[in-house]
Amino acid sequence: MLAGALGLTLGGCAAPEADLRLMVPNPPGSGYDITARVLARALDASRIARGVEVFNLPGGSGVVGLRRLAYEHGNNHLVMLMGLGLVGAELAAGPPMILADATPVARLVQEPAIVVVRRDSPFGSLDELIEGWRADTGLRAGGGSAVGGPDHLATMLFAEAVGLSPARVAYTRHDGGGDLLAAILGREVDFALSGLSEYADQIESGQLRALAVTSEGPVPRVAVPTVRSAGYDIVVNNWRGMVAPPGLSAPDTEELRTLIGRLATSTEWAGARARFGWTDAYLAGDAFATFMADESRRVAGVLDRLGVTARP
Repeated sequence: MLAGALGLTLGGCAAPEADLRLMVPNPPGSGYDITARVLARALDASRIARGVEVFNLPGGSGVVGLRRLAYEHGNNHLVMLMGLGLVGAELAAGPPMILADATPVARLVQEPAIVVVRRDSPFGSLDELIEGWRADTGLRAGGGSAVGGPDHLATMLFAEAVGLSPARVAYTRHDGGGDLLAAILGREVDFALSGLSEYADQIESGQLRALAVTSEGPVPRVAVPTVRSAGYDIVVNNWRGMVAPPGLSAPDTEELRTLIGRLATSTEWAGARARFGWTDAYLAGDAFATFMADESRRVAGVLDRLGVTARP
């Protein structure tokens, strides 16, 4: 059983050290990495589980980590942070499809993409960027996800909405938010779409200029319009959640889901969501499994409709 291994608190006492590892299938500084480390700190601060070990296993846009998860069949001491990006990465990589066999734990949060340029960019507004993009379809768009991931989908749907062919977009994929930031500042891309939480600090410091967000309404942390309010009917949100290896027993699965369910309702996690601009998107267990299957079909359909080949 996991009660001892995970260090669940009893009677309000401090939790002992947890024998739990949290894998991040992307590099340090990525959205998954930020979420995982904030999550581990919230588990500790809320006394739900102390000492959760976060480690990175990047490669293949997350597919390397996913294959490691499959190899750890029945291991109830390992969980993996994942999200929409991994759904797209698996589609791009092709068979075998592993994610459907993982043990679903919970969806946790979602956040919109933000359209950013460097501070000395000639594009001072979303309208100026769109005008420039229409005039020069060779403008380089950057993202921190591969084909089918949130940054890629947001960029392609944005292109479609403004009347450009997604198949002709000069999209360059970078290995997470840190790598993409270097590309923006190094003038390797002309604009980028990525997760709001990854660049909020750089926007506030003036390193980057935000032009718009892909949420349904304005977000409190960055005072910019939505793409929809500018007349382009797209809303794109990236979600993140957690899965465990396949083959877990029913009691071990329930223990993990209970652990994350307690985190989801904690004041520490609520504070973290507010600080990073994440929206609560908690969805547990089998409902989360159904959601992931639906997302895989949705992303495959969008890529097919946009005429974008699902390849790395």
